[in-house]
Amino acid sequence: MPSGSLQEALRGISGILVAPFDADDNLATARLKPIVDRAVGAGVHILVANGNTGEFYGMTTDEAVRYVAESAEIVAGRAPLIGGVGKSIKDACAIARASAKAGAAALMIHQPPDPFVAPSGIVEYVRRVSDAGGGLPIVLYLRNDTIGTANIAALCAVEGVVGVKWATPNPLKLAEAIAASPEHVVWVGGLAEVWAPPLYAVGARGFTSGLINVWPERSVAIHAALEAGDYEEARRLIAGMAVFEHIRATQMNGANVTGVKTALAIMGLDCGHTRPPSAWPLPPEETRALRAFLADNGLTVQGAA
Repeated sequence: MPSGSLQEALRGISGILVAPFDADDNLATARLKPIVDRAVGAGVHILVANGNTGEFYGMTTDEAVRYVAESAEIVAGRAPLIGGVGKSIKDACAIARASAKAGAAALMIHQPPDPFVAPSGIVEYVRRVSDAGGGLPIVLYLRNDTIGTANIAALCAVEGVVGVKWATPNPLKLAEAIAASPEHVVWVGGLAEVWAPPLYAVGARGFTSGLINVWPERSVAIHAALEAGDYEEARRLIAGMAVFEHIRATQMNGANVTGVKTALAIMGLDCGHTRPPSAWPLPPEETRALRAFLADNGLTVQGAA
């Protein structure tokens, strides 16, 4: 995929796919098909395998390799697929090679969670992953901006980096990073729909979304409003999904994927449980609230307007 086309797609919605598990706690990727079909039909611009909504850190490297390959088969070129990579450098390189073999359009590099990570070490990490991926375009997933603007700019200057998913609630730091980094880099709101308006206001374009697994039409409508500069409409649409987002934010955000998978089960699109340390199951009161939210918005297996 030409880098220019990818950068344009990054300004859209990056839909982070769930990772389905069966009752025996094995990957059951085939259950993704109706979810992918609906997301593509709604106009979601990019799909991401091995993102956080896909419980990347709850999977083994072998599972992540299998998941990106099977996801690519389901997507079948209908939208660009980005492969998330991370963990140890050898794990990250193995998943990068598998993502390239599967036909991924780009790699999304998770920010290393190592307690002794060094800013200069992240640069080397990104370079090695890029080499392993055969030069596929790189999207950085930045969840911690405390490495400082200069170090963020250095990461963006690594050859092959075309985008950054900014996942910290700090618009002013984002503005500084944009100003300090190469102009070709696309800055994507990495905190989903709720944070998209303030991040858009300082220069981000597009956003990540776990909502697309459940309600892709609402995500697309929010994106359209933001692209049109209609912040009032975007806020109205976001307010209409407040119940869902509140449930996902409970238990110190540990119910983030739990809320998505519980909703899918209610809708008849069961993708199984989440793995510890994520919360499972959702408490009864929150399950009732989620069921009412889905019913109120006509969210059934047949879809929503």
